[in-house]
Amino acid sequence: MIGLPYFWLLLFFFIPFLYVFQISFSTPILAQPPYSKILNLSGDFSNWLQATLDNYLFLLEDNLYWVSYLKSVKVAFISTLICLLIGYPLAYGIARAPRQKRHILLMLVILPFWSSFLLRVYAWMGILSKNGLINSTLVGLGLIDKPLAILYTDVAVYLGIVYTYIPFMILPLYASIEKLDSSLSDAASDLGANRWQRFFDITLPLTKPGIIAGSLLVFIPAIGEYVIPTLLGGIDSLMIGRTLYDEFFLNRDWPLASAVATILLLIIVLPIMWFQRNQQRTN
Repeated sequence: MIGLPYFWLLLFFFIPFLYVFQISFSTPILAQPPYSKILNLSGDFSNWLQATLDNYLFLLEDNLYWVSYLKSVKVAFISTLICLLIGYPLAYGIARAPRQKRHILLMLVILPFWSSFLLRVYAWMGILSKNGLINSTLVGLGLIDKPLAILYTDVAVYLGIVYTYIPFMILPLYASIEKLDSSLSDAASDLGANRWQRFFDITLPLTKPGIIAGSLLVFIPAIGEYVIPTLLGGIDSLMIGRTLYDEFFLNRDWPLASAVATILLLIIVLPIMWFQRNQQRTN
């Protein structure tokens, strides 16, 4: 039973990653494929070592890539925090709703997934444009004199990411909250604890696995997001997904793009390792 998922990861993750990792040590050439022979050991070893590390050394020297990494981490972290602040009350409300209504509420949470992801992002372009729904409503109510510049800003990127990934936050939180034993809260109430004390001392610690799982499910795809920053953020939205795409398909520099992807993977793996260590300590 354990071997099947490990085989799946080996076939569709580890082997492709090794291939990309090898390309990151090559040099770009005008050919097909557009990179030189991988790990060529001929010639002087010091020259070979310098050549194989050129791509990673270039990432350290060029601020463009570090700005992209930091911007991606920042956007993913803030988006995850917003999803948590919005998703936790929603998950709590669904878990405490009458049992016959929970399935309907959960269906409403996952209902956006029934339509195309790209179509939903394009819909946000219409909503956030100067003549879109938000600006038209605000102008019509007399709250603003002229349309706000929302589209092609970081605000639009945050809205798009939060809207897209908040179901991934709600579902793990709901699973954790729904399993809580209500007698613990009742016992704390009998001992004189108020509503906020019961929440911070009982509910919040017991739902920590759901918080961590939901945060990872939002943070990991958000940090490498390409479509939302490109469509809603415009050309000034410098995130690593956009940089990675440009290196692969516009600059045709596969070795450098592979190095960018390798470092991005390491950034993503770190929170996963932290989550697994936290789970082991909990168990």
